Amino acid sequence: MKKILIIGGTYFLGKAFVELMLNEGDAELILLHRNGREEIKHNRIREVFADRHDTDKLAGLDLGEEIDAIVDFCAYAEGDIKNLLGNISAHVKQYVFISTSDVYKRGTGKLLNEDADFEERDFGGDAGAYISGKVSLEREIKEACAEKNCRYTVLRPVFIFGENNYAPREGIYFQWILKAGQVLHPADADGEFQLVYVKDVAKAIAIVIGNEEACDRAFNVCENKMFTYDSFEKLLKSATGTDFERIDTDVATVNEKGIPLPFPLTKAESNYYDGSSLIELGMTFTQAEEAMKDTYEAFLSAQQ
Repeated sequence: MKKILIIGGTYFLGKAFVELMLNEGDAELILLHRNGREEIKHNRIREVFADRHDTDKLAGLDLGEEIDAIVDFCAYAEGDIKNLLGNISAHVKQYVFISTSDVYKRGTGKLLNEDADFEERDFGGDAGAYISGKVSLEREIKEACAEKNCRYTVLRPVFIFGENNYAPREGIYFQWILKAGQVLHPADADGEFQLVYVKDVAKAIAIVIGNEEACDRAFNVCENKMFTYDSFEKLLKSATGTDFERIDTDVATVNEKGIPLPFPLTKAESNYYDGSSLIELGMTFTQAEEAMKDTYEAFLSAQQ
């Protein structure tokens, strides 16, 4: 029976992974929280409490002598991985770090595999800090794990959608459809993008844990399938079962008015990621229509 320490297991992707682990297999799950209030009741879940930056609290956690895997959803800034690994008392066999496809250099126009160059530019603001932090952590994890005789795996998902999504993506469209029966359509947009279902990312994590072929490697988490705003809206019509109206606008107006459309609007802003390595490891993906339909039904249930 595996013992897995999960950092960030109560929101969106972390929650989906915990639910998957409870439904499949018999792993013992240890959830690390910052607050001292127990939130999840299950005989295979134990909750421990510490801020990941509080070295004394981390050192005092009762985690046993060995942990099969850490799954870290909440490492964002340089030092986050090194601090955690360096201060818990248990030996860790494998560290699974949830990174992002945003670590790659943008605007190359190429299909990016896991060996592609990282983004070195600082774009400023919260988004820039997020990208810079993930790039730093991707470099940090190799050194930190080598020091602790620990294997590592890095996962780089593309745009994630699904139940409990706190990012303003598909939920924007669901709100438009429910409230107005309309969506805003950037008619001259030629941007392309890749999507991945939150439950599929959770499945990818499960696939790499304890998998020797996945150790000391990074994986893009995606299918080699591109969406446009047009094909995405067709997916929404199929998934929601509604024939909503499309209100045409143009990219210039979207940018001028700051309309929060969630995906790249132009090909110059688009990036292309190769998910072949993970598929070769045995990963399969849920059909987009099924995944989006389940997401919409979960969204409707949450509104009630």
